[in-house]
Amino acid sequence: MDNTRIAEIIEKHGAKAASLIQVLLEIQHENHWLPREVLHEVSRRLEVPFSKVLQVTSFYKTFRLVPKGRHCVQVCAGSSCHVRGATRLLEELQDLIDSGPGQTDPDSPFSLETGACLGCCNLGPDLIVDGKHHGRMTPALVRDAVESCK
Repeated sequence: MDNTRIAEIIEKHGAKAASLIQVLLEIQHENHWLPREVLHEVSRRLEVPFSKVLQVTSFYKTFRLVPKGRHCVQVCAGSSCHVRGATRLLEELQDLIDSGPGQTDPDSPFSLETGACLGCCNLGPDLIVDGKHHGRMTPALVRDAVESCK
């Protein structure tokens, strides 16, 4: 993301320190993550200490300080899904996309995440690929679900 676009977003939100979270959210929405150089630019333009910007981005789980893949794959790790085999799904996914939870392989189009509960306990184990729920998943069905988004 270039500095001109960052400046536009900051101006849109009033160019004040109190708009830090809104500015970061919009930048991340466009860029899909928050590179360090972008955080420095936001800090400079909003006149907020860089340490404060890092504190905010580290505190809120919604902010991503590492790039994500084009496709997001989530496995429910809640107790209901866990009992129904979520661990096996996660193992299959790790083998398939060659990446662990919370990691993104720069050469892979996928990011793998786990969630405490994804809200579909009666359909567990649940897998979400790019926002689409795949309930009652089995390791044998994982490849088809992931490849459906390519």
